[in-house]
Amino acid sequence: MAFAARRVWILALPQTGLLSIADPWEVLGHTNDVLGRTAYELELHGPRGPSLQTAHGLAVAGLRPLPATPRRLPDIAIVAGAPRARPDAQAQSQLARWVRRHQRRIPTLVSICTGAFVLAEAGVLDGRRATTHWQFADSLRELFPKVKVVDDGIFVHDRGVWTSAGVTAGVDLMLALVQEHHGHEVAMTVAKRMVLFLRRSGKQAQFSSALQRQAREPGRLSELDGFVLEHLAESLPVARLAVGLRMSVRSLTRWCRSHLDESPAEVVRRLRIEAAQRLLEESSLSLKEVAARTGLGDPSTLWRVFTQQLGVTPADYRARFASESA
Repeated sequence: MAFAARRVWILALPQTGLLSIADPWEVLGHTNDVLGRTAYELELHGPRGPSLQTAHGLAVAGLRPLPATPRRLPDIAIVAGAPRARPDAQAQSQLARWVRRHQRRIPTLVSICTGAFVLAEAGVLDGRRATTHWQFADSLRELFPKVKVVDDGIFVHDRGVWTSAGVTAGVDLMLALVQEHHGHEVAMTVAKRMVLFLRRSGKQAQFSSALQRQAREPGRLSELDGFVLEHLAESLPVARLAVGLRMSVRSLTRWCRSHLDESPAEVVRRLRIEAAQRLLEESSLSLKEVAARTGLGDPSTLWRVFTQQLGVTPADYRARFASESA
């Protein structure tokens, strides 16, 4: 059976963040590899060419000029993150006008990070739910009051238009799009090829609880969460934590009590439970696998910890909070 490839144009502006281009390109390129055929024909377009300089100085070649009257429009147009700190107003307005002119003939429109501002200027997001990088959500809300800006997730899909939060959230959005086109198994295979720690749903908060805690922790002690998560499936007695953080057992215990109001063992248990919650929400792993990966031992221990700490069994937790793809 012959499958028609989807034409994908990534639309980039001068000073666009490199990952806003690379994230969707990599996900769709890996999807082609997994499927063993060209499911996505990728092209890079922009108001100016034949190359552009990205936000941190790296130049990208192969940029095609946007055709004013294209004979064939893409099936998917992806607007890479438009720079907000040093905007090229003329180029952004030119791109927004192009999108406004052709939007009705493009089945799927996507923005990565602050690319949402271009879609908003084009009128695409009027009356739609949309998101962007947390730093610029208020600005998007103020500049475009017709847009229903939400900041409680990493990507949003509303009637054929997809918008993502900052930087790496573009990977999660594109995986969701691949799943819509080719199914859960293909999307998960791509995620594994890209060595993702976790494939996140759009409901995931822009800040993980671990990242929020690390931001509050002083100096090198911010390494605590990172060390635990890197060794989550292993035995983590306080002596090992102390060695890993280059502290004495006494100093680590005192610091945990002072700054976190927890013992080191309680920190480890909390992080194991949070990791188990994420896996139950985002994956189809068995309870045995979830328990093993999070260092909780076996399903019976997982059950006991969840019922004691959360008041719900792991199975019930998954039933309530799992994403549609899990």
